[in-house]
Amino acid sequence: MRFKPIATEKAVKLIEMENTLVFEVGRKEKKKDIKKEFEETFDTKTNKIRTLIKNNRKICYIKLNKDKPAIDVATDLGMM
Repeated sequence: MRFKPIATEKAVKLIEMENTLVFEVGRKEKKKDIKKEFEETFDTKTNKIRTLIKNNRKICYIKLNKDKPAIDVATDLGMM
């Protein structure tokens, strides 16, 4: 699976205000698979995963635990 980060104004606001990261993922990926791979890749725990299909793309909102701020993960990815 491949995580493609989305860095729009709304996504940056979600990172700062709600500790949530936004990614584009494969359209056929399941939530449990996304959660497992995200936690293994970024070595952090997630609280909630929401998905949305828009314009034939699957957008994934991943809310992180308070233990590791989303801005740290975004900085590691080069989004911030």
